[in-house]
Amino acid sequence: MRKRHLCDGIDIPEVGLGCWQLGADWGEVADSEAQAILDQAYADGVRLFDTAAGYGVGRSERLLGAFKQQHPDIVIITKSGVWRDPADPEGARKLREGALQSRENLGVETIDLLQLHCVPTPVMADDRVWEALAALRDEGIISRFGASVETIDEGLMCLQRAGLASLQIIFNCFRQRPLDRLLPEAARAGVGIIVRLPLASGLLSGKFGASTAFAENDHRNYNRDGAAFNVGETFAGLTFSDGLRLTADCDAILPGAAPLAQRAIRWILGHEAVSVVIPGASKPEQVASNVAAAALPAFSATVHEDLRSWCTSEVDPLIRGVY
Repeated sequence: MRKRHLCDGIDIPEVGLGCWQLGADWGEVADSEAQAILDQAYADGVRLFDTAAGYGVGRSERLLGAFKQQHPDIVIITKSGVWRDPADPEGARKLREGALQSRENLGVETIDLLQLHCVPTPVMADDRVWEALAALRDEGIISRFGASVETIDEGLMCLQRAGLASLQIIFNCFRQRPLDRLLPEAARAGVGIIVRLPLASGLLSGKFGASTAFAENDHRNYNRDGAAFNVGETFAGLTFSDGLRLTADCDAILPGAAPLAQRAIRWILGHEAVSVVIPGASKPEQVASNVAAAALPAFSATVHEDLRSWCTSEVDPLIRGVY
């Protein structure tokens, strides 16, 4: 895989692995299956792994920490969302304690990159949270800090903060608005872009149908309407029925014989402002397929224009939730 620049000191292959599913909210993934997924990722050249303290109350972090003992060359980036209330005078202490717990879970002296985990907008606007992150960096608990955000406005707000290394955003064939301002401004600021949910919770695999069912503990079951967290995290904010129909349209627009999932990831990689794409995987073969997207030829400008026009007219009006 081609390497891309994420931030100072981190140049990594352009397809990483999102590890939300190794902790929670995607049905059950046994330890043995998680190990097989991680082994496949490493064998296929993946070197960046994204996790969070909240994924299974540290389970995902602990699995990755054990994996790093086997492969010290990997980069593990994690997230913390413990500072939820902008009025909380104990926020800085809680953020520090959370970072220390993540460091213990990962079994490292210094966390490669700690990201705010989709905290409320007022928290992102609070100087104290950024001062606390800078203090963690200066103490050597973390090497760098970034933010995982829900909206474009939050991303633009974060770009104004000194020391910001990266932004993690939802960006896929269904959610293309970051192309207007966020990606260009991040590139100008030298801030890396980490793309999560590139396949819209699996919709863009093209393998779902009207009869597809999900486990009770899978967010694609219980969060379809945003009952648990931001609806945009599930199926890109589309209803499942709209998503199925629009997936068929996307399949027709993106040319080629490769699986739709690969073409959808390759479309994202066609944007130079993107540093790394972090699709998740619940099976080793999904990892191999996702990585194979990097070897596909780039799409033409005409294809990009056609997909953008379609998204603006057909998809944008159907997306629910903040964006």
